[in-house]
Amino acid sequence: MAANDGEEATVSLVDVLEEDEELENEASAVLGGSDSEKCSYPEGYVKRQALYACNTCTPKGGEPAGICLACSYKCHEGHDLFELYTKRNFRCDCGNDKFGDMECKLFADKEKVNSGNKYSHNFFGLYCTCDRPYPDPEDEVSDEMIQCIVCEDWLHGRHLGCAVPDCVELQEMICESCMNKTPFLWNYAAQIAVSPIIKVSPCKAEEDVKVEVEKEEEEKMVKNENTKSAVDEKMNGTSGCKRKLQDESEGSSGHGLCSGCRLREMKASGISRKQQGAVFWPSAWRTKLCSCPDCKVLYADAGLCFLTDEADTVLAYENKGKSTEQAEQAGGAGGRDPLMSALNNLNRVQQLEIIHEYNDMKTELKDYLQRFAAEGKVVTPEDIRQFFEQQQSRKRRRANAGQPYYCS
Repeated sequence: MAANDGEEATVSLVDVLEEDEELENEASAVLGGSDSEKCSYPEGYVKRQALYACNTCTPKGGEPAGICLACSYKCHEGHDLFELYTKRNFRCDCGNDKFGDMECKLFADKEKVNSGNKYSHNFFGLYCTCDRPYPDPEDEVSDEMIQCIVCEDWLHGRHLGCAVPDCVELQEMICESCMNKTPFLWNYAAQIAVSPIIKVSPCKAEEDVKVEVEKEEEEKMVKNENTKSAVDEKMNGTSGCKRKLQDESEGSSGHGLCSGCRLREMKASGISRKQQGAVFWPSAWRTKLCSCPDCKVLYADAGLCFLTDEADTVLAYENKGKSTEQAEQAGGAGGRDPLMSALNNLNRVQQLEIIHEYNDMKTELKDYLQRFAAEGKVVTPEDIRQFFEQQQSRKRRRANAGQPYYCS
């Protein structure tokens, strides 16, 4: 909240907390639900967890391997690590045959390999269709990276083949390559996905792109009305016509879809979409997928059973981390937030002083952590403790320097 014109600009505590909420959400998304003390191997193929790859132990040219959060702290401290964000159905590799003579310090009794794990170029610090590292020191273009929920690779926004819609953090994305490997998803995309804006050559004016999209939407509406009329006409005809319509809809996918199948209805509607570019899906889109027996077989054959599991989403994983954190805080503080309880007893001047101190500390912490990011090191709890010990030491020196001295 800014002050009136001519007055010194100030911020409220709410402004500060809202500013940091995004950073807290990102931390929860990566670490939520992952144990920083115990190796996740005994849990088997964990539904979703934070993962890392060690360039020191398994460099490019060798066998790809992934390690859990706890092993990144305890077994690979000081190593060159790649942060892989989260991945599904993965079992920690730390200390297995891919690591030579090295043993896991947290859980040494591991099988030689985890045959159920899936790997990609991400495990060597490479991402996107351009096969480049992130951050890329040679890339002068400022561009966000978005994770495909199917292959779980990260792609630059400019390499998705479409414009990135607003509020992308509330949506899920499936890259064009994964869409083409599972063609039936294009039927869902035509009706429930975010409307696409396909990227064209840089020389084409932006207004021309908008005109093309509007034209495509109009054609889709017309086609929808024509198809609906045709379907009504066939369904009101002879039984032979009904059977022909059923054969056409079933034959389009190669699977005999049962009656009442949402996917079959979508195919029969005739509504289509240009099969180009990545697809962005709205919130809760998975609940609209058909769950009939035939479609379940379709998902299994395509390796997409996880799409029907709401707990598979990164959002569910993030919420799990937040719930755990809130429960721990409530248990340790009698259900009350100690920070807010303390601030309620302070006046406005004291609150502003705390905010200024907080902003100074946040800036120093950011500079401190950037050194780890530049060197590709994982930040351990000991590193954080050391930072705050240094902060306390400087604070004591400042306090002592300001104390008056009296002659005896």
